[in-house]
Amino acid sequence: MNAISGTAVGAARRFAGGAALLLRGIGLYARSPGLMLLGVVPALISGAIFLTAYATLVFFVGDLAAAVTPFADDWSAAARSVVRVIAALAFLGLGGLLTVLTFTAVTLVIGDPFYEKISERVEERYGGTPDPVEVPFWPSLRHSIVDSLRLMALAVLVGIPLFAAGFIPLVGQTVVPVIGAAVGGWLLAVELVGAPFYRRGKRLPDRRAALKADRPTALGFGVAVFVCFLIPLGAVLLMPAAVAGAALLARRSLGQPITKD
Repeated sequence: MNAISGTAVGAARRFAGGAALLLRGIGLYARSPGLMLLGVVPALISGAIFLTAYATLVFFVGDLAAAVTPFADDWSAAARSVVRVIAALAFLGLGGLLTVLTFTAVTLVIGDPFYEKISERVEERYGGTPDPVEVPFWPSLRHSIVDSLRLMALAVLVGIPLFAAGFIPLVGQTVVPVIGAAVGGWLLAVELVGAPFYRRGKRLPDRRAALKADRPTALGFGVAVFVCFLIPLGAVLLMPAAVAGAALLARRSLGQPITKD
């Protein structure tokens, strides 16, 4: 029992340490006002697109809930309302998960030069990138898009059963959101560390393997970002800080220093 308790406490500490990397990213990002403004511009562009898309989902969610619950048409008004509220919440939860992940992928593509510079500056602060690999812009962009699409496909595959589980009373409104945040956080962490890994000539499988070696830390960082991105304007304002924090996460996962000598 003591061993199990010790393991749980250690995992919780690493999870908290991962969340703290986002706070450090905010601090590093705030010290560079010029990059701060540049980093917000791509997020504003994609944020406007995805905010409109999510607002559209909210507007039509009642119709969608009714469309997937035709079996409730003949139920009493109270029972029909309950099942359709549950269905609406399931749609909004799945929409939130996919919106956050897709927003991140699109914003990273739009703002690649800016976020690459932020990531590089963070790494330079702690010793730079060992043996960097020079990758031309277009091949790098192509790899980034392909890897992002693979992560999006995985998000959809995971999101479908979570959506279905959202119809289960109580479980759908308690357990499912926690699982959704964990899944979304993990995928965000994998997505955001892309730039530091590309500079080292590493692709998506390398990212996954490195982060799995200390999953609690990666989850702590990713879940913190995911929750912040759900806050109105949080994704727009904190996207550059998340990139800075991801550079620290990448260095930590690769056994490189994230403190100054």
